[in-house]
Amino acid sequence: MVRFENVGLRYGMGPEVLKDISFEIEPRSFQFLTGPSGAGKTTLLRLILLALRPTRGLVTVFGQDTSRIEKHELTALRRRMGIVFQDFRLLDHLTTYENVALPLRVQGKEEAAYRGEVVDLLKFVGLGERMHVLPPVLSGGEKQRAAIARALITRPDLLLADEPTGNVDPSLARRLLRLFVELHHFGTAVVIATHDLALMDQIGARRLVLGDRQLHIDD
Repeated sequence: MVRFENVGLRYGMGPEVLKDISFEIEPRSFQFLTGPSGAGKTTLLRLILLALRPTRGLVTVFGQDTSRIEKHELTALRRRMGIVFQDFRLLDHLTTYENVALPLRVQGKEEAAYRGEVVDLLKFVGLGERMHVLPPVLSGGEKQRAAIARALITRPDLLLADEPTGNVDPSLARRLLRLFVELHHFGTAVVIATHDLALMDQIGARRLVLGDRQLHIDD
């Protein structure tokens, strides 16, 4: 599904921030991406998302060499991914419900076909009573949960989540992790970037460990 071969990344003429990164993400797999703050976890996720291009090496996503990809193909690939950003990226003029439903609207689906699924997911993440309010009214933790629900609603082939439990209490973090695991059981490959050891210890998933600009794999 995703393959990195000797990937390096530098900004301008500076030193490489990622060096000789090689790994694969298999379909239907589950892994944590971890490492100290500043190690490059978000940068690596952005390379997978194709928001950044490597300075050297090969990145293959869904079987396509991304160095040769056309703009219209890039959009199609990203639609197969669900993304949870640290800064949430909710649209302030849309309600919580409308934000979560937006990816389905973009796909051209009718509301009658997805309304029940959106409502059920919002209830599961604890936003059943907040679905008709605008994001500026939500707390940081509520925005986090809305962003997670929006990423999950399309049941993507690949889910990338950047510190998805960073603004919630431990009980809700465990509940959200179960939701990610359930999505994985339905066939989605999951990559969760986190430095929360307690969260990672709850399941026996593979760990991609970033440190000193390089990646080590802990199976």
